[in-house]
Amino acid sequence: MGLFILRRVGVMIITALCLTFIVFTLTNLYPNLEKLAKSEGNFRMSDEQVESWLGKNGYLDPMPIKFGRWLGVVPGWTHTEDDGTERGRCIDPGMDPADAPTFCGILQGDWGFSTVFKDDVSSIVAERLKQTGKLMFWVMVVMVPGALIVGVLAGMREGSKTDRTLSTASIMTTATPEYVSGVIFIAVFASSAVGLKWFKGTATSAMEDANFENFFLPVMTIALYGMGYIARMTRASMTEVMTAQYIRTARLKGVSFPNIVIKHALRNALIAPFTVIMLQFPWLLNGVVIVETLFNFKGFGWTLVQAAGNNDIELLLAVSVVSVVVVLVTQLISDIGYVYLNPRIRIS
Repeated sequence: MGLFILRRVGVMIITALCLTFIVFTLTNLYPNLEKLAKSEGNFRMSDEQVESWLGKNGYLDPMPIKFGRWLGVVPGWTHTEDDGTERGRCIDPGMDPADAPTFCGILQGDWGFSTVFKDDVSSIVAERLKQTGKLMFWVMVVMVPGALIVGVLAGMREGSKTDRTLSTASIMTTATPEYVSGVIFIAVFASSAVGLKWFKGTATSAMEDANFENFFLPVMTIALYGMGYIARMTRASMTEVMTAQYIRTARLKGVSFPNIVIKHALRNALIAPFTVIMLQFPWLLNGVVIVETLFNFKGFGWTLVQAAGNNDIELLLAVSVVSVVVVLVTQLISDIGYVYLNPRIRIS
């Protein structure tokens, strides 16, 4: 198991570097850099002035060198102004250039400076990720138990009225995107047009004080979409297990139906849904982009939209790195958990 984990971690690091380099290359294309130069300098800058600004700030260097600087494995750029002042990537305002570090990338904890929020990228990502983590926690609390209960109830007796009803409801929730269900929830439960002003149509106040009134709608909007998918996978797995030979043997021995479901069928039926549940974390990062924007909840997804819309390269790169790491880590946990849940799996 230890060797397996080490191999997977090595593959994860290589994959993260490759994906991050692709994102870095796309965000550092010349049109984006030109837009950045004009937003930081002057929108009336000429092409020569743009070239000069980009050259002074190290944006015209070869892509591998810029990527290495961003990672913190290549020394940061330096530039001497006309008045003799020395500037550089690793030289903060008011710092003596002699005291500046040679390397200043994400490996050293320097994630850059946000041009939109005018703050360190690391502090912005940490705060926004904390807010999204709170949202994802309550989504999982609602989604996973509800989906498992629905899936088990539907799969216990295949073809029954309960099975058909729950399966239809699961398909409907999965077929409804978050931006549709979110708008419906706001129109029905948070708008004066219908009259049911039970909840707030915005979740901004939930950032400081989350409660049932301001946090229920965004949580249910995300949970319903994933709940149907997990429930259908659980139902399919449960249906397959209930037709196995050892289940028939238990029935012939006179074991009660509840004991058959709980003690014999449930563990094996949860193997496939466990993998699906772990893969919901990467999907949740995508889902929160829509829901956080819709409900004005300023979390990780909302920050991604702001960074992309305002050409905030450093913040966009940081958000991309965090997303890649979350996806890879959840996949590793999923593989490890699958091995423990299914003893028949052997690691070669």
